[in-house]
Amino acid sequence: MDILFDEIPSLDLADFTSGTPEQKAAFVEKLGEAYQNIGFVAIKNHGLSKDLQDRLYSSIKAFFSLPDDLKKKYEKPEIGYQRGYTGKGKEHAKGRNTGDLKEFFHVGQPLEFIPDSDTVKGEYPENVWPAEIQEFQKAAVEAYHTLENAGKAMLQAIALNLDLPEDYFEDKVAYGNSILRQIHYFPIENPDEVPADAVRAAEHGDINLITLLMGASADGLQVLRRDGKWIPITALPDQLVVNVGDMLERLTNKKLKSTIHRVVNPPKEMMHTSRYSIPFFMHPRSEMDLTCLDNCIDESNPKQFTDATAGEFLDERLRELGLKK
Repeated sequence: MDILFDEIPSLDLADFTSGTPEQKAAFVEKLGEAYQNIGFVAIKNHGLSKDLQDRLYSSIKAFFSLPDDLKKKYEKPEIGYQRGYTGKGKEHAKGRNTGDLKEFFHVGQPLEFIPDSDTVKGEYPENVWPAEIQEFQKAAVEAYHTLENAGKAMLQAIALNLDLPEDYFEDKVAYGNSILRQIHYFPIENPDEVPADAVRAAEHGDINLITLLMGASADGLQVLRRDGKWIPITALPDQLVVNVGDMLERLTNKKLKSTIHRVVNPPKEMMHTSRYSIPFFMHPRSEMDLTCLDNCIDESNPKQFTDATAGEFLDERLRELGLKK
């Protein structure tokens, strides 16, 4: 049955990780209900402290305040901008040519933590660290691992909701190709000088399995409800917003919904202000098979996707976004 949420449901991850069997089962049920309808939840007790968030935001604000020419030293177009800095307007949503009004910095799986025996160590590029901001690397790596652990717990609950073993995703996301994206929606001093259709982030679905988003510094995130209404996404300071990505939608043959969302521009008189946002895009290892699960296919919901690996799907999407040639 379709449920039209007016706001995204709030859940306590501690109910799943350390609650009673009844609390754990209730968490799994509520999560499945939300992900089958709106694709978003807000969770607390995720492990990310206020101190760490403050340090992370402080370091990215310091980086984005650097001159553009200095930031460009950290651009890596030869690897599809998957590490380091991506300049203003370089990324656009699928199906659009106008660049989004944002710049961002990517941190990937830290290679120093991957065992030498694991083949992915040779697959991922090295992270890029801005020499000008001392705290940047330490805060980013700590946040990366904290969010990765929260994501693994969420995937355990998702697996149970799909009638899979609780550890179904464990080997698929071990040292996965996840990205911590630190975004600056930069100030626009003269809104009349940007393209009329330019927005902070045009409507899109995320590529990955799930996205974990810590509270943004300003309003603007909206999700497209199934009846065509855009509703604002708000989370309390101690919550993460966690949504389904396209890979998980593909794996579950659209049982779980990768819902379209966007970041709208503020009122014209506020366009001169910055907005900062830090999503963690949880990706599996590139070899993960995204073939639709057998138990998500039946006569009323026939298979809707061709078979692909996570690596193949990611490569296709990066080309669609203009980040890879």
